[in-house]
Amino acid sequence: MRIGEIFAQLGSILAAFMFMKAILEQYFPHHLRSSVEKHSQKLLSFLSPYVQITFNEFTGERLIRSDAYSAIETYLSSNSSAQASRLKADVVKNSSQAVSLSMDDNEEVADEFSGVKVWWASGKNISKTQTFSFHPVNDEKRFYNLRFHKKHRKFITETYINHVLKEGKSIEVRNRQRKLYTNSGSSWSHVPFEHPATFQTLAMEPEKKRDIVDDLLAFSKAKDFYARIGRAWKRGYLLYGPPGTGKSTMIAAMANLLGYDLYDLELTAVKDNTELKKLLIGTSGKAIIVIEDIDCSADLTGQTGREERAGRG
Repeated sequence: MRIGEIFAQLGSILAAFMFMKAILEQYFPHHLRSSVEKHSQKLLSFLSPYVQITFNEFTGERLIRSDAYSAIETYLSSNSSAQASRLKADVVKNSSQAVSLSMDDNEEVADEFSGVKVWWASGKNISKTQTFSFHPVNDEKRFYNLRFHKKHRKFITETYINHVLKEGKSIEVRNRQRKLYTNSGSSWSHVPFEHPATFQTLAMEPEKKRDIVDDLLAFSKAKDFYARIGRAWKRGYLLYGPPGTGKSTMIAAMANLLGYDLYDLELTAVKDNTELKKLLIGTSGKAIIVIEDIDCSADLTGQTGREERAGRG
């Protein structure tokens, strides 16, 4: 018997089970129906070669939006715009993109990674019961459904899902509106960072430019390596030269390449080490911290300490 005929027979069997399930739901008593449904689901799972994983939009009683759902939504947005026949458009705040496209409810798109094909479907459940809660309740609960062949279960659960979540979060970072922070005392304030500089437009020797770009990209992908060797994930650059030689432009190009926020740290506005530590703790995980005129500020804390001791004496 050919494979096509086998799948045709399986399809007929599944269709028959779905018909019987509809009859049971309409005519059987509830206590018998639940028992039959449980066993029929087991039989359907045994006959079907596919596995499904559901990612709900909200989790917990307080309906906190799932980070996994958000990352999947962002990851699928690129595939959705190319494959789905119906799309949703949303205006996104604090993003470099004015409009975000995602697949509409009850749409399905295919994805392939390392030669393994999977299918993503979007859907929503509408609550039919009225429940009392001290927290706001959303009657519509959306979800993504991931379907794949059972022979790929280990690859999907250990590799593919991690890839989707990591890539989705990376896209979110690239698309969001970056910020330029400045310090006033022990707190940061920020404005949108919109400097247009890139390494393509930077006036620099091509070989030197390529070396810097390669070094930055290698560092940005080395977080796990730094963790394995027990070192802090950070990288330092010393830029020097008279005003107007392109130091600020290069920093802006670095921020645009990596998608990082910029923190302009003015050490002369910092009173002591405690305030400095508070500022550094308040920075984001992926950021460029700029300390200008560091040669003029190098002895700042030591000088402050000597002045305090002289005042007490």
